[in-house]
Order: sequence, then C-alpha cells, then structure tokens
Amino acid sequence: MPKQIPPKAQQSQQSQTGQDVSKPISTLKMVSAKQKQGDGYEQLACRFLQSQGLTLIGKNWLQPKVGEIDLIMLERGKAWDTLVFVEVRARHSSVQGYDYGDAISSITKGKQARLIKTAKHFLQCHPHYQEYECRFDVVGYNISSNINSNIDNVSKQISKPEWIQGAFMTMAW
Repeated sequence: MPKQIPPKAQQSQQSQTGQDVSKPISTLKMVSAKQKQGDGYEQLACRFLQSQGLTLIGKNWLQPKVGEIDLIMLERGKAWDTLVFVEVRARHSSVQGYDYGDAISSITKGKQARLIKTAKHFLQCHPHYQEYECRFDVVGYNISSNINSNIDNVSKQISKPEWIQGAFMTMAW
C-alpha cells in the first residue's frame, strides 16, 4: 500500500480552467508494498551481515538505466579488506501451487551482468575503493507459503538467512 499523503499535501490548487496545477511535494516518496517489503529484507540482511563483522558502506546504490546494488559492505580481513556487493532476495517457496524455486536461484545471468556493471560504475565513482578485493554475495530469504508475507511476521519466523559468499564471479575489472 502506498505511503499516506498528509491532508495538506492532498489539497490541490485549481487553475481558472479547473485543472490541477499544484506541484508534487518532492519530500514525499510513493513506496509500494513490495518496495517496503524489499526494504525490510534489506534491513534484516544488513543487520545480519553487520553481526558477521561486515561494515555498511552504502545502500541501494543506483546506476540509472542499469541496476541497483542493495548493500555495499566492507569485510575487514587479517591480510586485506574486501569490498562486498550484496544482492538481497526474498521469495515464497510456492504461490498458488506453483514452485518458483528458492531466493538464491532467482538471480539470473542477466541480473548478475547488471550487478557487475553497476559495481564497476560504483568503483569509477569511488576510486578509493578500486584497490580493494571485490566479491558478490547473495543473502536470500525463503518464505514458506503458509507464513504471512508481512515483514514483521516474517522476521519472527525466519531465524537465519541463507548467505552465499562469492555467489558469482566476474572477469577482470
């Protein structure tokens, strides 16, 4: 369900012809229920990865017309640090009797290519990270069809996400 607009923001100004001439308020962002749910899973994944010792660098990093990286994290190592690009996926195991597979397997070669291209763009925009080792991880949440998809209920039902480190590779940068 989209975010509720405050009553004052709903009031429109009418021109002499009766058309609405008010401009949208830039601070209000319409968010669908699916986006809210995705944001919730990204928050769960971020907290999980932070509990594993990773540090959040960025969230929802977007390269227009190419793709978005859900989480960008830094993993501190004994010998070197690794920049980790994370895709977060949540998937119902079956919907209305159809099995769509698990969350991890829902990342196609095309999606991988867009993530890699977006990661390259991130590194171009942030050259101080170009010398880091880079890795693509996936955090997946598989939801049984009998669990309510409300993120509050899901977070109580799912104890541990599936974390695949180095889920896919790329050729030299």
